[in-house]
Amino acid sequence: MTDADVLRRFNRTWSQRVGVLDESHLGTGLPLGAARLLWEVAAASEGTTVRELRARLGLDSGHLARLLRRLEDDDLVRVDPDPRDRRRRVAAVTQAGRERCAELERRSQRLAEQLVEPLTARQRHRLAEALATADLLVRAATVELRAVDPDGAAAQEAVARYVAELDDRFAAGFAPGPLDTSGLRQAERGAFVLAASDGEPVACGGLRDLGGGWAEVKRMWVDPTWRGAGLGARVLRRLEDEAAALGHTGVRLDTHGSLTEAIAMYERAGYDRTERYNDNPDAEVFFEKRLAAPSGAAGRS
Repeated sequence: MTDADVLRRFNRTWSQRVGVLDESHLGTGLPLGAARLLWEVAAASEGTTVRELRARLGLDSGHLARLLRRLEDDDLVRVDPDPRDRRRRVAAVTQAGRERCAELERRSQRLAEQLVEPLTARQRHRLAEALATADLLVRAATVELRAVDPDGAAAQEAVARYVAELDDRFAAGFAPGPLDTSGLRQAERGAFVLAASDGEPVACGGLRDLGGGWAEVKRMWVDPTWRGAGLGARVLRRLEDEAAALGHTGVRLDTHGSLTEAIAMYERAGYDRTERYNDNPDAEVFFEKRLAAPSGAAGRS
């Protein structure tokens, strides 16, 4: 049995037992798609734009519009023009929708408790660990990597979280001030790659030209809740592909000695330690790697 076969068998088992096949999910009168959308709208206390819903749920515009219309007809959701930008629409939950969502939560919790009730405490622990791993890896497999404008909102949010984490982890703190985005664009023989899940940035990495055939990897960051899913290695490979496609023949990078997981990742990826090549006061360990021909990943939007 292949890995895909195992996943498909689990999908069949799980979908049957949690009510995915029912026209009325958990007896609430809503199909699963509409119920899931209602939960997503209710989770945003001040409403959420239709564009954000589409990005988080991966729905095409037509299907999302039909689901929203269903929820509007049932007086569970209200969709209005965004007062900050009339070209956008904002979905917000109504009081009836909030009550329906609360009932969905109660019924979902009750069903989950019933499913695990026959298991021993040890079996429940094994199941929880296995499902947490499965959830992480399935989400990681569907993460989208894109080359983006380093000055865009999502890129800036990722970099801000990168800075905050380093400030927390470095004994002396990390306060670099405004970070220069020059050199991180394709026109400058650079790149900025962003990984997003459900519309939220979860990893990033930049690339800039050092001259002499070398590119430098900058601002490599993976959200701590995504560690162990191989996402950092994927971003690094994408940056290498971008570098090769731009004509660079090698990649260099620096890191802090306390970032042991990053150091281990670079070593697994074939990077060799080298002498200091810059004056970065926060850098303690330096790596470089010669590049092969482009693998074809670069240039994707």
